[in-house]
Amino acid sequence: MTSQQKRESVKLEDVTVVIGLEVHVQLQTESKLFCGCSTQYGNPPNTQTCVVCVGLPGSLPVINQQALNLAIKTGLALDCQIARHTKWDRKNYFYPDLPKGYQISQFDQPICGPGELTVSDPKGKFESTMVRIERAHLEEDAGKSIHGADSTGCSQIDLNRTGTPLLEIVTRPDLRSPAAAKAFLQELKLILTYIGVSDCNMQQGNLRCDGNINLHINFDDQTIATPIVEIKNMNSFRNAERALAYEAQRQLESWQLTGVTIEDAPKQTRGWSDAKQATTVQREKEESADYRYFPDPDLISVRVSESEISAIQSNLETLPESWRQELIGSHQLNAYDANVIVGQGREVVDYFLAVAAGCGNSKMACNWITQEVLRYLNEENLNIDSYPITASGLIELLSKINTGKIDQTRAKEVLEEMISSGISVQAAMDALGIQPVDEGELEALCQQLVLDNPAVIAQIRDGNTKAIGALIGKSRKLNPNANPGIVREKLLQLIQSGS
Repeated sequence: MTSQQKRESVKLEDVTVVIGLEVHVQLQTESKLFCGCSTQYGNPPNTQTCVVCVGLPGSLPVINQQALNLAIKTGLALDCQIARHTKWDRKNYFYPDLPKGYQISQFDQPICGPGELTVSDPKGKFESTMVRIERAHLEEDAGKSIHGADSTGCSQIDLNRTGTPLLEIVTRPDLRSPAAAKAFLQELKLILTYIGVSDCNMQQGNLRCDGNINLHINFDDQTIATPIVEIKNMNSFRNAERALAYEAQRQLESWQLTGVTIEDAPKQTRGWSDAKQATTVQREKEESADYRYFPDPDLISVRVSESEISAIQSNLETLPESWRQELIGSHQLNAYDANVIVGQGREVVDYFLAVAAGCGNSKMACNWITQEVLRYLNEENLNIDSYPITASGLIELLSKINTGKIDQTRAKEVLEEMISSGISVQAAMDALGIQPVDEGELEALCQQLVLDNPAVIAQIRDGNTKAIGALIGKSRKLNPNANPGIVREKLLQLIQSGS
């Protein structure tokens, strides 16, 4: 067997996929990192600029303290070491949307040092993974190039984003599958939104991700590595997973054909095309030396005191993983349900806690929120703040179920009526003609079912308890307001007593 034939026998499941991520997060400040210009999204091009962010000669930058605090808060949430001394550097490169010809960033002394974040999958697609955070550093954003947007076909530059504060979070190459990489991004987004440092709106560019990927292959009694590729333009979590999966397969096929390893080729940058569902070559990957970093002479270094760190730590919000453990431990939810609720955001957690406390049944509250509430929000593309039923309204509806005044099926009809008509629980029940069935009516209904269905009763007495479903179905036709659970209980009592 030739060497190429041996390579072609290697399957993707037999190799180790090695992934590291670089995530750029726009910090939630009102002004830019080194000037007072607004960071508001969507204003006309080039209306949020000044002499500082466009780099006019003689202009001097001033540090945004809020951005610094948000970076420290993020570092604490990711168990990072917070630098007591950090400085600013110029990252030099030429690009049309970088008017200064350099980007103010942090090179050898980032604000956040090593940290970690553990990700897992309740569905078991990958093993729980502790991902090491290499660093997180502050930097200013560049502008935006707009190519061929009008009839002239010319490229245009919008500098509104120039100088916007970013935190770049860099992981070690600890992820071993595209699914794990997607889970990491989802968990990171949750943390950032829970602690209020960013809204992470990917459509507005407030959370952007690049992935570094290569393969480690056991071949001929040695481990070889394919050339590292950085993938850009992964503009959603789904696309990040797809891009990394595509690139893993492409690298394997390339190695099978050529045998080229990491020693034979430089790093490469490729872009993800959602339309083609493929990565395409952009350029060879730059190294830090290519950027000619040097300390920014216009900015003083920053010293962070223990008291400043302690103050931010004391006000750090509860993190998603702590909420999961709270829902599992105190509310007896399973790991999957807890993950679903926490994954929808802190506002949904608060909604659940209010409903669970009000109805006294955490599992019931969870079922209704994950099945009915979230379904509606997804269909209408709304967040929980826009849901038409308040927590108190859902509590009242669930209380009707708990007291036997309405069954689950009719309760769903009531919920739909409440949403469509904007009315209360009782008003919705009245509109649907749902009235409580008193004890006498229920007794007479069950007696009639027993008398009219001797064959079914015989089956039940012979041990076929599932046959009672036919009687319950008939009870709904005779009286739609009769609660199926209570009817079942009353029928079994009558059959067992021989009535």
